[in-house]
Amino acid sequence: MAPKPDRHPPKASHGIAVAGELSRPTGLGEGARLMRAALDQLGIANWGQDVGDRLPGGQDGRHKLEMPPPGAPIVLHENPPSLPWALLRLPRDLIRGRHVVGYWAWELPVAPPSWRAGLRFVHTVWVPSHFTADALRPMLPADGRIALHVVPHPVAAAPPVPSAMDRTGFGLPVDAVIVLVSASLASSFTRKNPLAAIAAFRAAFGDRSDRLLLLKLNHADHFPDDLAAVQAAVAGAANIRIETRMLPHADRHAMTACADILLSLHRSEGCGLVLAEAMLLGVPVVATGWSGNMDFMDATSAALVDFALVLARDPRGVMQVPGAQWAEPDIASAAAQLRRLADDVDARRTLGARGAAMARARLGSAPLAAAIQALGL
Repeated sequence: MAPKPDRHPPKASHGIAVAGELSRPTGLGEGARLMRAALDQLGIANWGQDVGDRLPGGQDGRHKLEMPPPGAPIVLHENPPSLPWALLRLPRDLIRGRHVVGYWAWELPVAPPSWRAGLRFVHTVWVPSHFTADALRPMLPADGRIALHVVPHPVAAAPPVPSAMDRTGFGLPVDAVIVLVSASLASSFTRKNPLAAIAAFRAAFGDRSDRLLLLKLNHADHFPDDLAAVQAAVAGAANIRIETRMLPHADRHAMTACADILLSLHRSEGCGLVLAEAMLLGVPVVATGWSGNMDFMDATSAALVDFALVLARDPRGVMQVPGAQWAEPDIASAAAQLRRLADDVDARRTLGARGAAMARARLGSAPLAAAIQALGL
């Protein structure tokens, strides 16, 4: 029932339309917002179509659509499972007479077979990392009629701007080394792997009062079982705090800037926006050395944690594709990296500066400009 684009993409003109969950606090929504900010920076006219209120559970039609002129290509920040639904709820002629790009994000090295159905709705696919590109490439038509481009989220084009909130404002100790774990429980609890982060922190520092682990967990109210598992792993440790408030963007960035180290023992990332934001803020990152985050970090710009590849098993079934693997980070390796950085302020400062330089170099607007040129603009 969902409308299909023209069989052959028409000539591109005018600017870029960006459709996605522009008003929702999701990774895809943030990707769409970052793209619009980068287009503004590049001086390219752009129009937004907010589909967040048109997906299941949303209040249909709350947000006004900015209708692009004829011929302007449209980039749909919506993964294949929900793409037909979004198109069905948008004006039926929106994608006619346009080059249609699907911006798709995936966090395993193998894409679900069901994603093939999304190919009928797009002429081109953009992805945030080479890791995701490698996962999607095998499902593309062999005749090459659907182009695939790596277009990283242009985080450096619209870098995070912290509010004036400081440690005192957040109720955090001024003189402790703070390790921050920031994750959304809606993004697969098992994939984000906060329990491993807790284990690594406790292995590194035990009950030291001058070391603090801050767990910033979004959407915890929707996943009470996951929150209960975190609380059990913390087991009343005085040097571990859980923060579940949904903060404004600027305050969230301020909390990141308050940290001495950002820790991510993820099992897989399609990109790793939180890691990129921390690097741009000069916060040294300790992270699993595998998946999409490796597009913008290496051993000189981040403290990489050793891992072993194992079969991906997600109790929710979302991150579950036959034969797919993901990383099992090594707790001892993570603990050693944490101890090294916590004990050496100069090492933290140096790594933070190198991380910021790497993120600026890899996550600017140049790849987006090149992809737009490939559309014929």
